[in-house]
Amino acid sequence: MVGSNSARVASVDQQALVEYRYRAVREVLAGSPIGEVAARYGTSRQSVHTWRQRFQQEGMPGLADRSRRPRTSPTRLSAEIEALICEMRRQHPRWGAQRITHELGACDLERVPGRATVHRVLARNGLITAQQQEHKRTWRRWQREAPMQLWQLDLVGGVPLADGRECKLVTGIDDHSRFVVIAAVVAIPSGRAVCAAFTAAMRRYGVPFEVLSDNGKQFTGRHIRPQPVEVLFERVCRENGITQRLTKPRSPTTTGKIERFHKTLRQELLDHVAPFESPAAAQEAIDAWVHTYNHARPHQALNMATPASAFRSHGPTRDDAPSSAPAVPAASAEPHPAPMPSPRLMIEVVEPPLAPSPAAAVEFDVRVPPSGELSLVPGKQRVGVSQGLAGRTLTVWAGLRSIHLLLEGHLVRTVASRLLPEDLAYLAMRGARPAGDEPATAALPRFNGRPVLAAGQAVEVDRKVHRDGHVLIAGITCQVAFALAGRSVTLRLDGHLMHAIADGALVGTWPCPISADQLTGLAGARAASASLPPPPLPAGSIRAQRRVHASGRIMIAKQSIKLGSRHAGKLVTVVIEDTHFRILHGEEEIAVKPRKDLTPITRLYVRGKDTQPGN
Repeated sequence: MVGSNSARVASVDQQALVEYRYRAVREVLAGSPIGEVAARYGTSRQSVHTWRQRFQQEGMPGLADRSRRPRTSPTRLSAEIEALICEMRRQHPRWGAQRITHELGACDLERVPGRATVHRVLARNGLITAQQQEHKRTWRRWQREAPMQLWQLDLVGGVPLADGRECKLVTGIDDHSRFVVIAAVVAIPSGRAVCAAFTAAMRRYGVPFEVLSDNGKQFTGRHIRPQPVEVLFERVCRENGITQRLTKPRSPTTTGKIERFHKTLRQELLDHVAPFESPAAAQEAIDAWVHTYNHARPHQALNMATPASAFRSHGPTRDDAPSSAPAVPAASAEPHPAPMPSPRLMIEVVEPPLAPSPAAAVEFDVRVPPSGELSLVPGKQRVGVSQGLAGRTLTVWAGLRSIHLLLEGHLVRTVASRLLPEDLAYLAMRGARPAGDEPATAALPRFNGRPVLAAGQAVEVDRKVHRDGHVLIAGITCQVAFALAGRSVTLRLDGHLMHAIADGALVGTWPCPISADQLTGLAGARAASASLPPPPLPAGSIRAQRRVHASGRIMIAKQSIKLGSRHAGKLVTVVIEDTHFRILHGEEEIAVKPRKDLTPITRLYVRGKDTQPGN
């Protein structure tokens, strides 16, 4: 009703405008000077002249307003590129206009659109939500000119454990390059734990010129009452010639770079993981995420470069670097060990020598911990499975070539074995039973300790699909499908093609991202035995039925949609598309509404209350 009223008012205004211009044209045609007519009607000579020409050519319709849209737009963005931008946003909801522009630069495009153009495309398609700024903020941005000049340090919580505890994280970031130099999990955030993490980072990367932190008691003793003291961290800085800087009280924006890193860590990792089995498991997961943050994830503050490309250390860059790095106080390093050593050190357990035994495969049962990491032989073989299997019992078939994990007789994962005959004897001594026939295709054969592959042989690997819909193959990100996020798929690498198999059906085919020489180096690679399965049947759009409320509204997927009171009581069908809802009443389309939440719909009440016909 409101739309029809506004259209009627616009029609009346347009008719009045035509009559107004017609009176001016009549005076000019009657012989009045065009300049006087223009001054009398409050317009220019050119406008009156144009009205006269249109009236002579088209009559009264020529006096109406015309569209100012250009006839051609040679610089207009093509529909294909606009669809590509929308698809990137749907697959990666946290990507903004700048990140999408960077990713488009890697595509084979004739002309890459700018950041403002990408932002307008996202806004036009309803893929961003405008944020209202309550007050104007002014920032004074600063940054050191070179790496290793300043490190920002801090403590952050939020690392949950399966036993109910919550660990802290000692973090450090290089001010110039945004390279994360410290990410150590500690059970107790004491000053000694902070110093142990700090000195370990200095042994690995070198000694920075300055450090910046807040006024926590682990970093400074200037606020200790009744008498300020020098804490261990201040002594470490003093004896290594490091200038220590502290923020003003209640000024977290001074260490804004490390605070922003904490936000990213929570959004991309800690908010989406189950409680870790142990601090060592938490450290291993955080180390893997930090490696991706440093070496693979582009940073907007660095013009979409990676932090590792802008970082230069002063010392060794390997975990096994010699201890000849800059000296640190004995009180901060030895003989007091770090409260939480790295996972790499924890798994290096020296086992007592066992007598060799025949290389016979063994079987045993193991319960999956909350972290999903299974330690089959300490220091020799660890296998990871989905955290969704936590608490389930798996059967492990272990041999010298392959290790198979089975759940109630169904194969879960196959990995190459790193076990020796004495390791199988160790498992037998721990209660493992002699194994039967191999339950699945063996992993790739090895020659001189390296896997080998026959010419033309296809390889299969199992990978878990990331929440953004991609998998990692030899360090390369390959987009599979957002709908498979969190699930395990089988990737079949056959020559120059890569096939994805889920639930026994072929879900996609892409060019193989790696060469044939790299196939043997894939973790969990095995020879393909079965033929390629057929693709699944198309599922079509999701449909749901709703009874329109007396207020003229319906509720679908947690979104309220207003249809109008004239539709009250009608039974409508909602067709759920990727970006919008289509509401039908019988064969008539009532409305098309954009979706506010574009996350995949996994649970939906197809028929709500009182939606059956005749009720």
